[in-house]
This record gives sequence, structure tokens and C-alpha cells, in this order.
Amino acid sequence: MTTPVGRGIDWKGLGYLISIASVFLLGAIAWPKPGEPGWHLPVLIGGMATSILGMASRYKAHLDEVRKLKRTEKEAQSKADH
Repeated sequence: MTTPVGRGIDWKGLGYLISIASVFLLGAIAWPKPGEPGWHLPVLIGGMATSILGMASRYKAHLDEVRKLKRTEKEAQSKADH
């Protein structure tokens, strides 16, 4: 029987968090100045929100894949033990 390895850093999750932080930093620079067209702000906010939602969706898919892999490994180990 093998010994489980520690969890360690979820590099994909960390990457998504860094990407989300970059969305806010870039949004802060792009924030409309007084006198700019009124449509700039909702478009900027919409773009930032959809980018963050896209990253969150990809991360959830990643977590689902990890859970499925662990479940499959556990089932295979269980069959091997019997």
C-alpha cells in the first residue's frame, strides 16, 4: 500500500487568483475618466466580471477533474486490494 503525499500548492488555483488580481489592476488603470463616454464604465465592468467568471468556471472544472481522478484511483486501489 502506498502512503498519500501531502496536498501542496494548487498551482492552477494560485494562477487563477493571480489572474483575477491582474483583472482588478488593469481595471483600475482603465477606469473611465470624467468626460469619457458613459458606456465605457459598464463595458469595463462587464469585461472584468466575465473574465473573472471564466477563470472561476475553469477552476471549478479543474477541481471536478481532480475529484474524479481521486475517486477513480480509490476505486482502482479498492479493486486491487481485493
